[in-house]
Amino acid sequence: MKRTFLFSAAVVLVLALANPAAPSQDQNPVQASNSQDAKAGVLVELFTSEGCSSCPPADALLRQLDTMAPVNSVGIVVLGEHVDYWDGVGWRDRFASRQYTERQNDYARRFSLDSPFTPQMVVDGTQQLVGNNTGALQAALNKAASTNRATLRVSAEPKDQKHLALTVDAGPLPSGTKHADLYVALADNSDETQVGGGENSGRKLQHVAVARSLRKCGTVPAEGSHLQVTVPLEKGSELEKQRVVVFLQEPGTGHVLGAAAKQLK
Repeated sequence: MKRTFLFSAAVVLVLALANPAAPSQDQNPVQASNSQDAKAGVLVELFTSEGCSSCPPADALLRQLDTMAPVNSVGIVVLGEHVDYWDGVGWRDRFASRQYTERQNDYARRFSLDSPFTPQMVVDGTQQLVGNNTGALQAALNKAASTNRATLRVSAEPKDQKHLALTVDAGPLPSGTKHADLYVALADNSDETQVGGGENSGRKLQHVAVARSLRKCGTVPAEGSHLQVTVPLEKGSELEKQRVVVFLQEPGTGHVLGAAAKQLK
Protein backbone atom coordinates (compact mmCIF):
# COMPACT_ATOMS: atom_id res chain seq x y z
CA MET A 1 0.00 0.00 0.00
CA LYS A 2 1.45 3.31 -1.05
CA ARG A 3 0.71 6.36 1.04
CA THR A 4 2.34 9.76 1.29
CA PHE A 5 3.40 10.98 4.70
CA LEU A 6 4.48 14.32 6.08
CA PHE A 7 5.76 14.84 9.59
CA SER A 8 3.36 17.38 11.07
CA ALA A 9 1.79 18.60 14.28
CA ALA A 10 0.32 15.12 14.65
CA VAL A 11 3.78 13.81 15.51
CA VAL A 12 3.99 16.40 18.27
CA LEU A 13 0.66 15.16 19.59
CA VAL A 14 1.90 11.59 19.67
CA LEU A 15 5.07 12.66 21.44
CA ALA A 16 3.09 14.70 23.94
CA LEU A 17 0.89 11.69 24.64
CA ALA A 18 3.83 9.61 25.83
CA ASN A 19 5.87 12.37 27.43
CA PRO A 20 4.41 15.83 28.06
CA ALA A 21 7.91 17.18 28.72
CA ALA A 22 10.23 16.77 25.77
CA PRO A 23 12.68 13.94 26.55
CA SER A 24 16.41 14.50 26.61
CA GLN A 25 18.67 12.39 24.43
CA ASP A 26 19.41 9.94 27.23
CA GLN A 27 15.76 9.26 28.09
CA ASN A 28 15.28 6.09 26.10
CA PRO A 29 11.96 4.39 27.00
CA VAL A 30 13.29 0.89 26.52
CA GLN A 31 16.19 1.64 28.80
CA ALA A 32 13.82 3.25 31.28
CA SER A 33 11.63 0.14 31.38
CA ASN A 34 14.65 -2.13 31.73
CA SER A 35 15.11 -1.66 35.46
CA GLN A 36 14.47 -4.57 37.77
CA ASP A 37 11.08 -3.05 38.69
CA ALA A 38 8.09 -4.66 37.04
CA LYS A 39 6.65 -2.58 34.21
CA ALA A 40 3.44 -2.56 32.20
CA GLY A 41 3.95 -1.72 28.53
CA VAL A 42 1.98 -1.19 25.35
CA LEU A 43 3.29 -3.21 22.39
CA VAL A 44 3.51 -1.51 18.99
CA GLU A 45 4.35 -3.90 16.14
CA LEU A 46 5.32 -2.47 12.76
CA PHE A 47 5.04 -4.74 9.72
CA THR A 48 7.40 -3.22 7.18
CA SER A 49 9.72 -3.96 4.27
CA GLU A 50 12.77 -2.39 2.69
CA GLY A 51 11.13 -2.99 -0.68
CA CYS A 52 8.13 -0.76 0.12
CA SER A 53 8.46 2.95 -0.71
CA SER A 54 5.73 3.88 1.80
CA CYS A 55 7.54 2.18 4.69
CA PRO A 56 10.46 4.55 5.50
CA PRO A 57 8.15 7.19 7.08
CA ALA A 58 6.60 4.47 9.25
CA ASP A 59 10.08 3.24 10.20
CA ALA A 60 10.90 6.82 11.21
CA LEU A 61 7.74 7.02 13.32
CA LEU A 62 8.70 3.78 15.08
CA ARG A 63 12.07 5.36 15.90
CA GLN A 64 10.21 8.32 17.39
CA LEU A 65 8.17 5.96 19.56
CA ASP A 66 11.35 4.23 20.69
CA THR A 67 12.68 7.49 22.17
CA MET A 68 9.66 8.14 24.36
CA ALA A 69 9.79 7.85 28.13
CA PRO A 70 7.00 5.94 29.90
CA VAL A 71 4.15 7.79 31.59
CA ASN A 72 2.41 6.44 34.70
CA SER A 73 4.51 3.27 34.38
CA VAL A 74 3.03 2.55 30.96
CA GLY A 75 5.86 2.44 28.45
CA ILE A 76 5.81 1.93 24.71
CA VAL A 77 7.58 -1.24 23.56
CA VAL A 78 8.27 -1.35 19.82
CA LEU A 79 9.07 -4.24 17.51
CA GLY A 80 9.82 -4.07 13.78
CA GLU A 81 8.77 -7.20 11.87
CA HIS A 82 9.95 -7.32 8.26
CA VAL A 83 7.69 -9.30 5.94
CA ASP A 84 8.93 -11.21 2.90
CA TYR A 85 6.23 -10.64 0.26
CA TRP A 86 8.10 -7.62 -1.15
CA ASP A 87 11.29 -9.61 -1.72
CA GLY A 88 10.47 -10.40 -5.35
CA VAL A 89 10.02 -6.74 -6.34
CA GLY A 90 13.59 -5.68 -7.06
CA TRP A 91 15.09 -5.93 -3.60
CA ARG A 92 15.47 -8.67 -0.98
CA ASP A 93 15.07 -7.39 2.58
CA ARG A 94 17.80 -9.08 4.65
CA PHE A 95 15.60 -8.89 7.76
CA ALA A 96 12.49 -10.35 6.15
CA SER A 97 11.03 -13.61 7.39
CA ARG A 98 8.08 -15.76 6.37
CA GLN A 99 7.31 -16.03 10.10
CA TYR A 100 6.49 -12.33 10.33
CA THR A 101 4.40 -12.52 7.17
CA GLU A 102 2.40 -15.35 8.73
CA ARG A 103 1.98 -13.38 11.94
CA GLN A 104 0.68 -10.43 9.94
CA ASN A 105 -1.64 -12.75 7.99
CA ASP A 106 -3.05 -13.93 11.31
CA TYR A 107 -3.74 -10.33 12.30
CA ALA A 108 -5.39 -9.69 8.92
CA ARG A 109 -7.81 -12.53 9.64
CA ARG A 110 -8.50 -11.24 13.15
CA PHE A 111 -9.21 -7.74 11.83
CA SER A 112 -11.24 -9.08 8.87
CA LEU A 113 -8.96 -7.35 6.35
CA ASP A 114 -8.98 -8.36 2.69
CA SER A 115 -5.20 -8.74 2.73
CA PRO A 116 -2.10 -7.71 4.70
CA PHE A 117 -0.37 -4.47 3.73
CA THR A 118 2.68 -2.40 4.52
CA PRO A 119 3.34 -0.34 6.45
CA GLN A 120 0.97 -1.60 9.13
CA MET A 121 1.11 -0.95 12.87
CA VAL A 122 -0.68 -3.20 15.33
CA VAL A 123 -1.12 -1.83 18.85
CA ASP A 124 -1.50 -4.42 21.62
CA GLY A 125 -2.89 -6.92 19.12
CA THR A 126 -6.25 -5.16 19.28
CA GLN A 127 -5.97 -2.17 16.93
CA GLN A 128 -4.43 -1.82 13.48
CA LEU A 129 -3.63 1.21 11.37
CA VAL A 130 -1.59 2.40 8.41
CA GLY A 131 1.90 2.65 9.86
CA ASN A 132 2.43 6.32 9.06
CA ASN A 133 -0.97 7.56 10.30
CA THR A 134 -0.03 9.55 13.39
CA GLY A 135 -3.61 10.53 14.23
CA ALA A 136 -4.79 6.92 14.30
CA LEU A 137 -1.68 5.98 16.26
CA GLN A 138 -2.38 8.60 18.91
CA ALA A 139 -5.94 7.33 19.36
CA ALA A 140 -4.74 3.71 19.56
CA LEU A 141 -2.09 4.53 22.17
CA ASN A 142 -4.61 6.48 24.24
CA LYS A 143 -6.98 3.53 24.24
CA ALA A 144 -4.28 0.93 24.97
CA ALA A 145 -2.75 2.92 27.83
CA SER A 146 -6.15 3.13 29.57
CA THR A 147 -6.65 -0.65 29.79
CA ASN A 148 -5.67 -2.89 32.68
CA ARG A 149 -2.31 -4.51 32.03
CA ALA A 150 -0.12 -7.29 33.38
CA THR A 151 3.31 -6.26 34.63
CA LEU A 152 6.51 -7.93 33.48
CA ARG A 153 10.01 -8.01 34.92
CA VAL A 154 12.79 -9.51 32.80
CA SER A 155 16.48 -10.19 33.39
CA ALA A 156 18.86 -11.77 30.91
CA GLU A 157 22.38 -13.15 30.75
CA PRO A 158 24.29 -15.35 28.29
CA LYS A 159 24.01 -19.03 29.17
CA ASP A 160 26.71 -20.00 26.69
CA GLN A 161 27.84 -18.88 23.25
CA LYS A 162 24.64 -20.14 21.64
CA HIS A 163 21.94 -19.42 24.21
CA LEU A 164 20.50 -16.58 26.30
CA ALA A 165 19.01 -17.31 29.72
CA LEU A 166 16.00 -15.21 30.73
CA THR A 167 14.07 -14.86 33.96
CA VAL A 168 10.59 -13.46 33.47
CA ASP A 169 8.25 -12.52 36.30
CA ALA A 170 4.70 -11.92 35.09
CA GLY A 171 2.16 -10.30 37.37
CA PRO A 172 -1.51 -11.28 37.55
CA LEU A 173 -3.39 -11.07 34.27
CA PRO A 174 -6.27 -8.63 33.78
CA SER A 175 -9.58 -9.78 35.28
CA GLY A 176 -11.38 -12.36 33.16
CA THR A 177 -8.23 -13.64 31.45
CA LYS A 178 -7.54 -17.32 32.13
CA HIS A 179 -4.06 -17.56 30.65
CA ALA A 180 -1.69 -15.94 28.17
CA ASP A 181 1.20 -17.06 25.98
CA LEU A 182 4.64 -15.63 26.71
CA TYR A 183 6.47 -14.48 23.58
CA VAL A 184 10.17 -13.61 23.49
CA ALA A 185 11.78 -11.68 20.64
CA LEU A 186 15.43 -10.87 20.11
CA ALA A 187 15.81 -7.66 18.15
CA ASP A 188 18.62 -5.44 16.88
CA ASN A 189 18.56 -2.05 18.59
CA SER A 190 19.14 -0.36 15.23
CA ASP A 191 20.15 -1.23 11.69
CA GLU A 192 20.96 0.64 8.50
CA THR A 193 20.74 -0.52 4.89
CA GLN A 194 21.86 1.09 1.64
CA VAL A 195 19.19 -0.17 -0.73
CA GLY A 196 20.37 -1.10 -4.21
CA GLY A 197 17.12 -1.97 -5.97
CA GLY A 198 13.35 -1.88 -5.91
CA GLU A 199 11.14 1.05 -4.90
CA ASN A 200 13.69 2.39 -2.39
CA SER A 201 16.72 2.07 -4.67
CA GLY A 202 19.46 4.51 -3.71
CA ARG A 203 18.01 5.26 -0.28
CA LYS A 204 19.73 4.62 3.05
CA LEU A 205 17.11 3.14 5.35
CA GLN A 206 17.24 3.18 9.14
CA HIS A 207 15.41 0.71 11.35
CA VAL A 208 14.86 0.22 15.07
CA ALA A 209 14.02 -2.85 17.18
CA VAL A 210 14.40 -5.17 14.18
CA ALA A 211 13.07 -8.60 15.11
CA ARG A 212 15.61 -11.35 14.43
CA SER A 213 13.71 -14.12 16.20
CA LEU A 214 10.28 -14.49 17.84
CA ARG A 215 9.23 -17.50 19.89
CA LYS A 216 6.39 -18.60 22.13
CA CYS A 217 8.20 -19.67 25.29
CA GLY A 218 5.57 -20.63 27.81
CA THR A 219 2.13 -20.04 29.30
CA VAL A 220 1.21 -17.70 32.15
CA PRO A 221 -1.88 -18.47 34.29
CA ALA A 222 -4.32 -15.88 35.58
CA GLU A 223 -2.42 -15.39 38.85
CA GLY A 224 0.89 -14.70 37.09
CA SER A 225 4.05 -16.77 37.01
CA HIS A 226 7.83 -16.94 37.37
CA LEU A 227 9.48 -18.45 34.29
CA GLN A 228 13.01 -19.49 33.37
CA VAL A 229 13.48 -19.40 29.61
CA THR A 230 16.43 -20.32 27.37
CA VAL A 231 16.46 -18.69 23.94
CA PRO A 232 18.76 -19.76 21.08
CA LEU A 233 20.96 -16.99 19.71
CA GLU A 234 21.15 -16.31 16.01
CA LYS A 235 24.52 -17.05 14.42
CA GLY A 236 26.75 -14.00 14.65
CA SER A 237 24.55 -12.25 17.23
CA GLU A 238 26.13 -9.21 18.86
CA LEU A 239 24.31 -9.09 22.19
CA GLU A 240 25.62 -5.64 23.06
CA LYS A 241 23.68 -4.32 20.04
CA GLN A 242 20.44 -6.15 20.77
CA ARG A 243 17.44 -6.09 23.06
CA VAL A 244 15.01 -8.70 24.28
CA VAL A 245 11.29 -7.97 23.98
CA VAL A 246 8.79 -10.00 25.99
CA PHE A 247 5.02 -9.81 25.84
CA LEU A 248 1.93 -11.69 26.96
CA GLN A 249 -0.65 -12.45 24.27
CA GLU A 250 -4.01 -14.01 24.91
CA PRO A 251 -4.61 -17.02 22.63
CA GLY A 252 -7.76 -16.80 20.58
CA THR A 253 -8.28 -13.04 20.85
CA GLY A 254 -4.66 -12.06 20.15
CA HIS A 255 -4.86 -9.31 22.78
CA VAL A 256 -1.47 -8.28 24.17
CA LEU A 257 -1.86 -7.94 27.93
CA GLY A 258 1.58 -6.53 28.78
CA ALA A 259 5.01 -5.99 27.30
CA ALA A 260 8.53 -5.11 28.39
CA ALA A 261 11.97 -4.75 26.82
CA LYS A 262 15.54 -4.99 28.01
CA GLN A 263 18.67 -3.87 26.19
CA LEU A 264 21.42 -6.46 26.41
CA LYS A 265 24.43 -4.13 26.35
